[in-house]
Amino acid sequence: MNNTVFRNIIRFVVLVALQGLFLKRVSDGWVSGSLYINIFLYPLFIMLLPLQTPRTGVLLLSFLMGISVDLFYDSLGVHAAALTAMGFARGLFLSLYEPREGYKLNANPTPGDLGMNWFLKYSASMLGLHLLVYFSVDAFSPIYVLGILTRTFFTFISTMVAILIFVFIFNPRR
Repeated sequence: MNNTVFRNIIRFVVLVALQGLFLKRVSDGWVSGSLYINIFLYPLFIMLLPLQTPRTGVLLLSFLMGISVDLFYDSLGVHAAALTAMGFARGLFLSLYEPREGYKLNANPTPGDLGMNWFLKYSASMLGLHLLVYFSVDAFSPIYVLGILTRTFFTFISTMVAILIFVFIFNPRR
């Protein structure tokens, strides 16, 4: 089995288990009035997929990861919808932030391969879209737009910190 495929399978399992068994319980404990702060680390799986991953593969893996997290949260496809939307937009963000000289042949979207500045722009854009779609689908009404934006903002901050810690600790490379 290819080393990259094996590494991504392990990353998939670890992130689903971490999200479902640990981060769900942590997020449930951080309730302050009507403000819920969540930490969603599982979108990192789609963010770190190799650049040459075909779009259909990204969409399929996005849905599979999202539905796996939905099983832990009992949320009937909310995570799957948000992660699939993020996977769909991945190509747009990759082309938007493509370096002038283009991507290297075997580059991965990590700080080690493309630099921290590039990774921050890329991951912030992907995560922002994911959270906006997630909280919009979760509320399912434009009446709650202020709540959606507030929850998106605070969850964005906590999740970006968690993503940066994860990337620095595990330093995913090729």
